[in-house]
Formats: sequence, C-alpha cells, structure tokens
Amino acid sequence: MPGRLEGKGALITGGASGIGAATVRKMLTEGATVAFADLNGDAGRAMAAELGERVQFFVCDVGDHVEVETLVQKANTWLEGAGSHLDILFNNAGIASFGETPDLSVDEWMKVINIDLNSIFFANRIAIPIMRSNGGGAIVNTASVSGLGGDYAFSAYNAAKGAVVNYTRTTALDHGKDKIRVNALCPGLILTGLTSGIDGNQELMSHWSGQIPIGRPGTSEEMANVVAFLASDEASYVTGAMIAADGGITARTGQPDLRNWVDSSAVPTPTRS
Repeated sequence: MPGRLEGKGALITGGASGIGAATVRKMLTEGATVAFADLNGDAGRAMAAELGERVQFFVCDVGDHVEVETLVQKANTWLEGAGSHLDILFNNAGIASFGETPDLSVDEWMKVINIDLNSIFFANRIAIPIMRSNGGGAIVNTASVSGLGGDYAFSAYNAAKGAVVNYTRTTALDHGKDKIRVNALCPGLILTGLTSGIDGNQELMSHWSGQIPIGRPGTSEEMANVVAFLASDEASYVTGAMIAADGGITARTGQPDLRNWVDSSAVPTPTRS
C-alpha cells in the first residue's frame, strides 16, 4: 500500500540526529524522497549511505543565511532530478543555552536566536516561492513547549521558540492563499542530543517525568509521527497550528496536585440550589 507521502519530496534540517533523523526515516517509510542537512558531516554521510538511493545529504550551517539559501536550492534541484520537487520542509535544527539573562553573553544569545529562529526564516524565504510555483506544500517548524510558556533560566531558548510560534502563525496566514500549510511541532521532554547533559541524572529525570501526565519522556520516533502527519494530505485542513506533543505537560495550570496534600473530606463539594 502506498505511504502517505508517496511521490512527495522533503527537506529536513538537523536531520542527522534526534527528531530530525527519526523524521528522515519515517518519511522514507511513508514513500517520500528525502534531502536532509546537518552540520555533522560524518554522521550525515553515514546515515545517507545506510538509507539508500531515495535520500541525499547536504552539509549546512543553518546559522549562515547564504548556506541555507544554497541548501534549499540544491535540495530542490536534487529532488527534481529524483522525480519529485520540494513539497515538504521540516525546519528542525536547533540548540539550547542555559542561563538567566545576566549570565548569557551577547554571542550566546545571538547564536540561539540565529539557529533556532533565523534559520527558519532563511529557509522559508527560498522554499515558499518554490512551493508556490509547484502549487503548494507543507512546512513544519520545530518550536517547543518552551515557546508556549516560560522556563527557569532558559531565556534565550524561550525567546527564540516563542518567536517561532508566532512566526509560524503569520506565515500560515500569509501563504494559505498559495496552498502552503505551515504548522509547528512543540515537543515536550524528548530524549535527544539536547538533553544529553541531563538524562543521566536519575533524580532529575524521575522528578521531571512525574510532572508529565503520561509519566515519561517522549521519543524522537513519536515526534516524527506527528511531523509526518502534518506533512501529509491527511492534515490538509491543518495550518497555523501549534501541536504540543508533550505527554500532556502543557495541560497543567501549574498548581499542585491537591490529592497529595488535602484530605478529600475537607474539599467543598458542589450543592444543588
């Protein structure tokens, strides 16, 4: 049976690890032809060699607008040569920086903003005209639950991901007329390279997982499933949406679970007047 993305061409940034790598694999199984990019050339080339002919790897520093613009153009040329064109763009590359505002250098701040936010603009400004000329397309931007609310000591990351959220909305508004859908994936706690500095801390991970209604971190493959849906025609009426794939953590108001603190008999019950 044909996959949901049969005949479509995709470009994925940050594609050699984590959510990006899982999405490359998922889109291939769904029938897409996939170009992907990463700064890690060794990892990308090894992955491309493993996956076969329907995939092409490009080395790219997404913080450099010239490299990103060249990437989109080269990826589209390769996709056309492979019998497709640029139907799907997954802007996934990202980094994080820990620290309160006075603790961050200007260079740290600018690097996070440049890679997490500006790189999406760099890619979209070239990809959108290509998609428009081909009759439409689907763009998925990686935002975060950290773009939907604030975190302690993640000021640069929160600022960048919050901007991705609103940039996704305005791009969806501007290009609905072009039959280009634009949505954002907002992951919660996902065990990837971005969490490698903390996932060995069992006490922290246990506490963090305890805040998640589902009770565990998510996986890159679970995120790839969401991206594949958003990229597919099954999501044909979905645009301008922020999809929180977070195990339910953003469903909370932040107040404690009173069941752990209050005798239920002391909680007033509604009465009918």
